[in-house]
Amino acid sequence: MEVQALLDENERLLDIIDRQAGQIAQQAEQIVQQAELIARQQARIDALLQRVFVLEEQVRKNSRNSSKPPSSDPPSSGQRSKKPATGRKRGGQPGHKGTKRELLPPEQVNAVVDIKPESCGKCGQTLAGNDSKPLRHQVTEIPPVRPYVTEYRLYELMCPECGERNFARLPDDVPHGAFGFRLQGIVALCSGAYRLSKRTILALLADLLGVEMSLGSVIRCEKSVISALAAPVEKARKFVQGQLVAHADETGWREKKKWSWLWVAVTSLVTVFMIHRSRGQEAAQAAA
Repeated sequence: MEVQALLDENERLLDIIDRQAGQIAQQAEQIVQQAELIARQQARIDALLQRVFVLEEQVRKNSRNSSKPPSSDPPSSGQRSKKPATGRKRGGQPGHKGTKRELLPPEQVNAVVDIKPESCGKCGQTLAGNDSKPLRHQVTEIPPVRPYVTEYRLYELMCPECGERNFARLPDDVPHGAFGFRLQGIVALCSGAYRLSKRTILALLADLLGVEMSLGSVIRCEKSVISALAAPVEKARKFVQGQLVAHADETGWREKKKWSWLWVAVTSLVTVFMIHRSRGQEAAQAAA
């Protein structure tokens, strides 16, 4: 009897263990489902936070901190507050000292043309003499710009002694491409500082300088200038990182469904800009 009782008790305990194991497996499955739900919700939260960041950036923009015109400022910004009417007409007021273009000194003038009256406007008498203080009128003009093309002819000569064929090489200060360093700099200046599109740059070069260039050549000029500026930019970045005080800030924008940030690090002597895919500590340390 005692053996049977022990067997029955053992059977009962095994049933309890089976039920608990089933409950544990069910709870584990629920935990996995909840973890997946949390991950989806976290991704949604991150997307919403990013959207809030974009909207806040748009709300903060006005005519003072962006390229937006003053007329686009909302009344709540306080930028368009109207001043009380003064009753005066527009423009310079009586007694106001006007401004005008100052004449260049004679040593900075390229050419001087003396114009003298030949005869008296009243009686027709021939005029002679000189005027010690003539009226000076200066006209600033741009001379016609034409491309300056230099052709380098690289010869191949054979040694009369050993028969070795010798090829001439371009000097170190001559670019291997079709465009000189100054022209490459103009292309990069138009693209970077003046923010012109590549097709607009092509039109400007053709209309103002008489230089014909392809879209691919514009890109190659940009890459050449970027390569030339790599060393001084790195030197400036190391200088900023070595300063005791540097002010850093960033501005984000979205391009092709991806976010990038323009970082700036400012010191009393040098300012460095850097584009980075991150907004975190790693990018901040790289910038400043």
